[in-house]
Amino acid sequence: MYDGGIYRSNELLEMIEDVGGVVIQKTRSAQMFTVTMSIPGEDKDAMEKMCRSIGGTVRSVPLAGTEIAIIGPTLGRHHMPHPVCDIAEILRQSGAITVVMGLARGRGKATSQISVQEMDIINEYDAAVFVLGNFKTCVEAKKHLFEKIRVPVILVSGPMPDGLEECCEAIVPGVGRRSERMRSPEDRKKLEEISDKVDEVIRARKKMIEEDPLFVHPAEIKQLLEEYEPIKECLRPAPMVLHLDGLRLKISMKDNIKAISDMSVYGRRLGDIAEISESRINDSSMIVRIMTRSEINDRDADA
Repeated sequence: MYDGGIYRSNELLEMIEDVGGVVIQKTRSAQMFTVTMSIPGEDKDAMEKMCRSIGGTVRSVPLAGTEIAIIGPTLGRHHMPHPVCDIAEILRQSGAITVVMGLARGRGKATSQISVQEMDIINEYDAAVFVLGNFKTCVEAKKHLFEKIRVPVILVSGPMPDGLEECCEAIVPGVGRRSERMRSPEDRKKLEEISDKVDEVIRARKKMIEEDPLFVHPAEIKQLLEEYEPIKECLRPAPMVLHLDGLRLKISMKDNIKAISDMSVYGRRLGDIAEISESRINDSSMIVRIMTRSEINDRDADA
């Protein structure tokens, strides 16, 4: 990730293209410019030298190209915003796009619930971080909130619960509910521990995807869509968000599904190599999940 001024930023973008890299995300705020990029390993030193020469800094962001949901039981002030927002921020610093979400009926050990629509929304992300409270029995009783979630789940809570290892990929105790920001050195270490656990879970999922690779990398689809007029005109932040197995497009599916599906990717229609569906959040976004090579081969064999 490059952080610096807008001055000479065009040279940075040109170099990324020259080395065969991909711009994952770029953000401009007044005169400041942030670029999250993916480049070949052998060009890393040259890129770092280039960034320093134009007055910026560059650092590794292991969660780049992912979208992660951070979920609290409710949006009530005793559940939000601490430490949910601190966790979201530390994951952003590692390159992830983060979304904070509160459940409609998550409050209370005996009354907490999660709806089918909420589960469908959470399953659109690459991973989900559930942030629960300070009481061991309460945390253990709320396992139904995430035990049916299909994407990897990282549980963050105050005590270390028992019997939840099979419901989630990682558990980080020692946080729980609190009424202040996580600013002390001990708190920062805990936030880094959470970020490291999420990184481990994402790496494991990447390794699983590599066993049956996607037909095309999501970044290549992003490059294809960058010249699509509705996306160029979209005023929403980050109109395209990369996922591990696809991407989120923040444009209406009803108005764009035919044009998107008919785009050519290595001689095939995008609609034939990817599952395109409307986001469960609202009708102004769509999810593109790229099929694996084995799925494409099976489809070709059936045809």
